[in-house]
Amino acid sequence: MRVSGDHSRQRNAGLGLALLSAFAFGGSGVAAKPLIEAGLAPLEVTWLRVTGAALILLPLAWRHRGLPARRPGLLVGFGLLAVAGVQACYFAALSRIPVGVALLIEYFAPALVLGWVRFVQRRPVSRAAAVGVVLAVGGLTCVVEVWSGLSFNPLGVLLAFCAAFCQVGYFVLSDHGSDGKDPADPLGVIAYGLLIGAVAMTVVSRPWGMDWTVLAGRADLAGARVPAPALLAWIVLVATALAYLAGVVSVRRLSPQVAGVVACLEAVIATVLAWVLLDERLGVAQVVGGAVVLAGALIAQTSTPKAAAAEPVAASAPVEGEREFTAGG
Repeated sequence: MRVSGDHSRQRNAGLGLALLSAFAFGGSGVAAKPLIEAGLAPLEVTWLRVTGAALILLPLAWRHRGLPARRPGLLVGFGLLAVAGVQACYFAALSRIPVGVALLIEYFAPALVLGWVRFVQRRPVSRAAAVGVVLAVGGLTCVVEVWSGLSFNPLGVLLAFCAAFCQVGYFVLSDHGSDGKDPADPLGVIAYGLLIGAVAMTVVSRPWGMDWTVLAGRADLAGARVPAPALLAWIVLVATALAYLAGVVSVRRLSPQVAGVVACLEAVIATVLAWVLLDERLGVAQVVGGAVVLAGALIAQTSTPKAAAAEPVAASAPVEGEREFTAGG
């Protein structure tokens, strides 16, 4: 009975951490958009986010200082795609389209992962996963309202898709990072991924030309003038460092499927926060389409391989990779 009680407490703690991670990741967009509208470029906000979080997680990088020599390719790929790529494209997208729409498009990544598994790895996928892809595609057409020639900025939509493609790279790298031959500790991968992402964003964003006076002023949030340093602190401390760490620990306490389901709440949280704080209201078609996209992502993520299959049958994101890593917008 005591073992069962310990397991229940561990599971409840994992669910709490997963919810915390989803809320933290979901709040990044509503804090970043006011800074962008105040005068910072999306790439500059991304640099501030990644660099700040990298400095906070330096102790983890030191603890896993042997990791770069063992898995340099994994760390470089993770830093460029899962950290710099996803966040830069997401912030650039939300500067042109609503936060909720940008994140919903990014959640098309599980469907894209299935395409990688089916056509690149040439492995069969389960029927449930295929249904999830169909739902996600159908919902996405409603989110962007393709029948009206895209009701949102086309470049913003394209950038959101780029974020989704970078998210695919995250899932694929996660699968390689957790292999049994030379597994990489996810905390170390995140710490070094942020460091490498910070270096890459420094080259791209060239922060020495940034208008630093923006950070000394205030930005508009829900009609209130909020100190810019407070928004930046939320993005760095909560929406990045805390979100990544809480997500990793939650996945270790829960099954990958459960953690994936809870992570989908990030899109809901981001949409609600943007509605309340930024007055970004979505139409009925976007709300219905968003629900269908999330339903498709849930089905794709929670579908399991057929037991009798002769070859591995892919579900969505690589299961072993999801056991160790987590990511968000």
